Amino acid sequence: MSAHLVTTDLAGGHAHRTLFEGLDLSVAPGDVVGVVGANGAGKSTLLRILAGDLAPLGGTVSTAPSDAFVGWLPQEHERVAGESLAAYVARRTGAAAATEAMESLAERLGDGEAATQDAYARALDHWMATGAPDLDERIPAVLASLGLDVDPATPMTALSGGQAARAALASLLLSRFDVVLLDEPTNDLDLAGLDRLESFVDGLRAGVVLVSHDREFLSRVVTRVVELDLAQGRVAVYDGGYDAFLEEREVARRHAREDYEEYAGRKADLVRRARTQREWSSQGVRNAMKKSPDNDKIRRRASTESSEKQAQKVRQMESRIARLEEVEEPRKEWTLQFSVARAPRSSSVVATLDGATAALGDFTLGPVSLQVSAGDRIGVTGPNGAGKTTLLRLLLGRLAPTTGRASLGASVAIGEIDQARTGLAEDQPLGDAFGLAVPDQTPADVRTLLAKFGLKADQVASTVGALSPGERTRAAMALLQARGVNLLVLDEPTNHLDLPAIEQLEAALESYDGALVLVSHDRRLLESVRLHQRWHVDDGRVSVTHVG
Repeated sequence: MSAHLVTTDLAGGHAHRTLFEGLDLSVAPGDVVGVVGANGAGKSTLLRILAGDLAPLGGTVSTAPSDAFVGWLPQEHERVAGESLAAYVARRTGAAAATEAMESLAERLGDGEAATQDAYARALDHWMATGAPDLDERIPAVLASLGLDVDPATPMTALSGGQAARAALASLLLSRFDVVLLDEPTNDLDLAGLDRLESFVDGLRAGVVLVSHDREFLSRVVTRVVELDLAQGRVAVYDGGYDAFLEEREVARRHAREDYEEYAGRKADLVRRARTQREWSSQGVRNAMKKSPDNDKIRRRASTESSEKQAQKVRQMESRIARLEEVEEPRKEWTLQFSVARAPRSSSVVATLDGATAALGDFTLGPVSLQVSAGDRIGVTGPNGAGKTTLLRLLLGRLAPTTGRASLGASVAIGEIDQARTGLAEDQPLGDAFGLAVPDQTPADVRTLLAKFGLKADQVASTVGALSPGERTRAAMALLQARGVNLLVLDEPTNHLDLPAIEQLEAALESYDGALVLVSHDRRLLESVRLHQRWHVDDGRVSVTHVG
C-alpha cells in the first residue's frame, strides 16, 4: 500500500515541558527522514507520537489512507524473559498483535452482530498485511542471511548482544509496514549488518522516519532532515541529505550570529550617541544658568531654545532605537566538554599477548601474539561474535589465557568504557558509586563533574542500573575525566551518544597522547580518529595492518 504520513503544527513533550512545536511534515513513499538533535530534544518522543503511542501536546498526525500500517521499532535495551526469537520477531513486526486481535474477534463471530463481522473483516485484512500468515516460514531464511545461526525457538535472553542486534534487524527485514519509524536501528550492528540495513532502507517503497547518531548511515540513506533544536527552541526541516543539512545549518547559524552582532552594534552606537546628546543638553542648561543674568531675557530664551533642540535630538535618537527591528541573540547550546585525564607515563610496553588463546565453549580466540606500546593508537574492527571483546579481556588481564601468555606493563592506568557500561556499582546511586571510584573528590565535586556531563540531580540519585544507556555512557566518560589514564580502552563508545557528544569524544581522543585501543563499527569515527594500527578480528583470528 502507498501511504503518506502528515503532521500539522505538531507539538510534543511532557505535561510540564514542551520539547518541540510547530512541526509541519509530510512523509511520502520512498522518503527517508532523519530526525537529529541533542539527547533530550524529543526525538524518541516524536517517534512515539507518530506511532500513536503518545498523545501530542498540540497539532495533528494523520495518514492517507487512514488505515495505513505504521510500524514503530523503538530501542529495546531489555529482553523479555521467556520470549523466543520467533515470538520477538512476531511482536516487533506487529504480527503477534494482529493475530491476537483477529482471533479475539473470530471467537465473537457467532453473535451475529454486523459490527463484529465488519471488525473481523478489517482485522483479517490487517493480519494479512502484516505478513503473519507465512511469517514462521520466512524467519529461518532471513536469520540465515544475517549469519544468525540459531533456532527461532531460542530464548532472546540466551543471545549475545551482537546476536540480539541481528535479531532486531531480522524483525525489520521481515516487516511489511506502510510507514516505518526506526529509533536507533544502527546500535550494536557490525559493518555487514549496517550494509544490510542501508540496502533495506534504500530499497523500501514505504516512507521512513528514523533517529540515528551514526553519521555515515545518515549520510548514505537520508533524503530530508528534521532538526529539533532545543537550545533555540525551534524545529527546522531541511531538504536534501545529511551532509547538505550540515552545510546549510552552519550557514544559517553563521548568518544568525552575524545578524545579531550587526543589530547589537547598531543599537549600542545609537545608545551611546543618545547618552552623549543627553549629556550635552544637561551641560548646556547648566552653563546657560551660570552665564545668563535673570534679567537677560534674550540670552535666556536663546539658551532655552538651544536646550530644547538638544532634547529633541535625544528624543529622535531614542525613537530610532525603538524602531530598530530586534534580533534575538542565538542561544548557545549546551555542549559536553570532555577530556581524558592523563596519568604518568607507563612502561614502554603496555600490554603483551604471546601465543595466547582463549577457549570459551565452542569458540576459541587465537593463538594471538600482539603488543601495545606506550602511545600506540589501535582501531579494532570485526563482525559481531568474532572475538573482539574476548581480545580486550585478554589484553587487560580480565581473562586468563587458556594457553600462551598475557601480561600488563608497569604503571599502567587503565580507563575503560565497555559495551555494557559496567564501570560503576550497579546497585548504588550514581553519586555514591562515582564517589567510591574517585575517593579523592568531595561529594560536591562529584555532583559538579556529573552535571558537566548532563547528569543532573535525578540521575545522580538514581541507581546506576536504572540509568539509560546514554546516561551510563556519559557517566563512564566523566570517570575518564576524573582520574588519570595512560591506557584507554573503548568498546563501541558512540553507542547511545548524541552527535554533539560524539564530536566531543573525537576531539578528546585527538588530544589524548596515551595508548588507545578503540573498538568501533562507527565508520566516521574510525576515519576521524588518528590511528597507527588496525586490528581486524574474524572468527577468532587477528590480522594487523599499520596505517600511520
